[in-house]
Amino acid sequence: ELEKLGLRDDVDLHVYEVPVEYQTVQRLIPALWKKHSPQLVVHVGVSGMATTVTLEKCGHNVGYKGLDNCRFCPGSQCCVEGGPECIDSIIDMDTVCKRVSALGLDVTLTISKDAGRYLCDFTYYTSLYQSRGRSAFVHVPPLGKPYSAEQLGRALQAIIEEMLDVLEHSEDKINCQHEH
Repeated sequence: ELEKLGLRDDVDLHVYEVPVEYQTVQRLIPALWKKHSPQLVVHVGVSGMATTVTLEKCGHNVGYKGLDNCRFCPGSQCCVEGGPECIDSIIDMDTVCKRVSALGLDVTLTISKDAGRYLCDFTYYTSLYQSRGRSAFVHVPPLGKPYSAEQLGRALQAIIEEMLDVLEHSEDKINCQHEH
């Protein structure tokens, strides 16, 4: 749906479906970062337990015990051996949540600090580690429970545009501080 809607004109949108497989994630995420050198990567995952659109603040390195779609689980039960326990996104999710909620879209947004220690969290941590925090993860409920594809597409469009805005303004502040 987001591919149909697109983002603002100055943004190149690349959409990939990431398989629910630990080993594929470990290969694919670094390869995509290398190929595109993006300003930001936003991962979107479906959570059967979600009833809101959930902005995840951080990814976790350890605690991966569930088998993936290939019946595989990392022996170390972690994403990056020796990596930090948790990596926060550099995106201020509270600000994004407030701004998008204020737009009056018919979708409820919430914030979370735990993406679930399965492939969503594993993918998010891998991307955060690769990007030094320049990633985001959004959990969405299954289609129709309660939102339509169109509602979720419009919500994701607004969320990503706000994330880019927050990122650009935080970089402006950083650049300003370095000049003085």
